[in-house]
Amino acid sequence: MARQVRRPTIIDVAARAGVSKSSAARVLAGTGNISDDTRDRVLKAAQAVGYERNYLAVGMRSGRSGMLGLVIPDITNPFWADVARGAQDRAAEAECSLLVFSSDWDGAKEAAHLRTLHRARVDGAVVNPVADNVDDLGRFGLPFVLIGSSAERFAGAASVGSDIGQAVQLGMDHLVYKGHPLPHVIVGPKSRLARTRFLNAVYRHVTARDLDPADLVIEDGEYTFEGGRAAMGRILDRHRDGHISIFAANDMMAIGALMAVRDHGLRCPEDVSILGFDGIPAGAFTWPGLTSIAKPGRAIGARAVESLIDEIDGQARQERVHLPCTLIERESLADLAQPPRKLSVAGRN
Repeated sequence: MARQVRRPTIIDVAARAGVSKSSAARVLAGTGNISDDTRDRVLKAAQAVGYERNYLAVGMRSGRSGMLGLVIPDITNPFWADVARGAQDRAAEAECSLLVFSSDWDGAKEAAHLRTLHRARVDGAVVNPVADNVDDLGRFGLPFVLIGSSAERFAGAASVGSDIGQAVQLGMDHLVYKGHPLPHVIVGPKSRLARTRFLNAVYRHVTARDLDPADLVIEDGEYTFEGGRAAMGRILDRHRDGHISIFAANDMMAIGALMAVRDHGLRCPEDVSILGFDGIPAGAFTWPGLTSIAKPGRAIGARAVESLIDEIDGQARQERVHLPCTLIERESLADLAQPPRKLSVAGRN
């Protein structure tokens, strides 16, 4: 039978450092008026004996666990992975641990994850609600900050997200600049608020240019590679001739659209131009490289945790933060605004 190894205690630290237990405790808690020499001896002693603070006991005394939760819809989507990384980095700066859950776009899973976080006594959670009609998240008894498009459903709740209006306008302006005034649009399912926000921004841009939004070709699909591939395939099956321009509501759909273009024996950008939305790293490795509107995923995660810490500390501002997006220009958009190049013949002007 294996012999259990005794966990080092603060008494071991104090004995090795040659100080009282109370002095060692004050050093390790970062409180009290302690000399630099004493602090240095205690910290070296703690490292030498392998001492780690009992955060559960500390949490019971302070009412804090030092743990935060993050519930995102799809950890396999590089955009949400980037959000998680930003949240983790900011949590670490605050000396907190982050528990990450993926709801898989399932409202029941999301609710189960929130109940688990509540039982784990986390201090608060950052949540992207996948159900646009979800009830008040306050029923889970946690301070929370929202991220994602569904945050718009919760008046008065603190939230952090991309400035979708600014992002779509940036994309549409770039399409017009490249000679694509009225693109086909691939968006998510009708049940998602993100779809509505994206399309409303497209409609505003088209109307402002005195074009008829009814002339837009809208194709629905899932926010996945296969969803974009299937949607693009349906567009190509109906299309007969001429260049096609696509604005996809996320990069995974856009990359799926690139796959469908090849499936149909066509080329991008010669036959089909594609603009994505999210700015995930995979867009740099497609052929051709994907031009995209990049959402600040890592900054969203970091800012959301920062707002959550304010909520937990009672300094909540209940603000809605919309971070600007940027254009990443690669090779997936043809420049139709440039006149065709004339071939020169030797000896002639």
